[in-house]
Amino acid sequence: MLLSCLAKATAHTLIGEDVEVNELRYNSRKVEKGDVFCCVVGTFADGHKYAAQAVEAGAAALVVERQLDLDVPQVLVENTRIAMAEMAAAYYGNPADEMVMVGITGTNGKTSTSYMLKSIAERMGKKVGLIGTIRNMIGDIIIDTERTTPESVDLQRILRQMKDENVDVVIMEVSSHSLDQKRVHGISYDVGCFTNLTQDHLDYHRTFENYFAAKKLLFAQCEKAVINLDDSYAADMVAGFDIPVLSVGVREQADVTASEIDITTRGVQFDFNYRNVTSRFNVPIPGLFSVFNAMSAAGIALSLGWTLDSIKYGLEHMVSVSGRLEPLPTGKNEFTVLLDYAHTPDALENLLKTVRGFATGRVVTLFGCGGDRDHAKRPIMGEIAGRFSDFAIVTSDNPRSEDPMEIIASVEDGVKKSGCEYIVIENRRDAIEYALKNANKNDVIILAGKGHENYQEINGGKQHFDEKEIVAEILGL
Repeated sequence: MLLSCLAKATAHTLIGEDVEVNELRYNSRKVEKGDVFCCVVGTFADGHKYAAQAVEAGAAALVVERQLDLDVPQVLVENTRIAMAEMAAAYYGNPADEMVMVGITGTNGKTSTSYMLKSIAERMGKKVGLIGTIRNMIGDIIIDTERTTPESVDLQRILRQMKDENVDVVIMEVSSHSLDQKRVHGISYDVGCFTNLTQDHLDYHRTFENYFAAKKLLFAQCEKAVINLDDSYAADMVAGFDIPVLSVGVREQADVTASEIDITTRGVQFDFNYRNVTSRFNVPIPGLFSVFNAMSAAGIALSLGWTLDSIKYGLEHMVSVSGRLEPLPTGKNEFTVLLDYAHTPDALENLLKTVRGFATGRVVTLFGCGGDRDHAKRPIMGEIAGRFSDFAIVTSDNPRSEDPMEIIASVEDGVKKSGCEYIVIENRRDAIEYALKNANKNDVIILAGKGHENYQEINGGKQHFDEKEIVAEILGL
């Protein structure tokens, strides 16, 4: 493709001669001969600093915010992130325009809601593309992911692959980072969904107001919106956008409501009320949050024009979502082990309240907090764990570059405030072994924070760490 043709997708000034170019790249270490290197200005690094390295590796052209003293054609733009997103979409033939696009944002519930919607769509015979925290999927084909929402070039490549595989509906978790960093810039969503907003990612956004503003950006790109009216930020999230809004609610009176809720260890049952029609739903995933997530998924499906019967059938034939209140095998042991990704104060509180609703023995919570992330939530999570647990085991999560014991000390401040009995075991595997070997009959042991992750990040590196494997090994299964 000619550079000039690619550059037409964005507002620019072309400096130098026109040339044939290949792939778009934003990582100088992956540049190959003939590629275009985008000098992305990021949070921690400026891609312009790596332009010379990219040219040396064979880059045929650069996308820049300022002209560089390098002897290659340069596409001068105002914002390299926006330009890269627009050029990537054009390079891959604007695949999002050819599929139904759903974007789901919020602090918690994005993954479960997306899998619920996937179940509904697939039971209708539709082929689904999934982009999210656990993995990317095309139908049943799994594509590993490093980010909830990929960088724009990677995202457009995946969308092209999905279209080529005849995907009908793309369901995306849209993170606040991706919205702020313009990774999804230019994508028009048929429906955008807001689940909830609680404290998270303040290490990046700095203030809660910035976090809210980033989430709100999604709805400038949506044809319709679905909002969880029970969340106090819901109305403000879509304020100012002239788009149809469908509200769902459990506590508040919304367009779609749930009532007569019954929560058991086997799942949730509730009356689904929409336009004077009531239908009894039975979703095989326990917890009040499952009602919230099911309502959000149903709201999206209704906004897409799917039938109530299809929604009910899809939700009632759900399978558990990996790392979301997932029961692990315990053999002949008379205690329960649950694996959950809860790593924010709100998610942890919802999880523990759910478990307290059906636990007949002690609730034992094993958890930690990630390093190089929001410091303020650490004592908050410690207090929540203590308040809703009978015993807490404070351990490492992903300490990353931080000293694990410094993180734990901050978490301890909150646990102490709650008055809950607890123990500190820094090594997470040792902590899990302690929990299992000291479990009593009917105890519910919650492994919180890692969920679907099969690694730990320690001292800047990743090492294999799969809690499903660890539990099976310790129990001799």
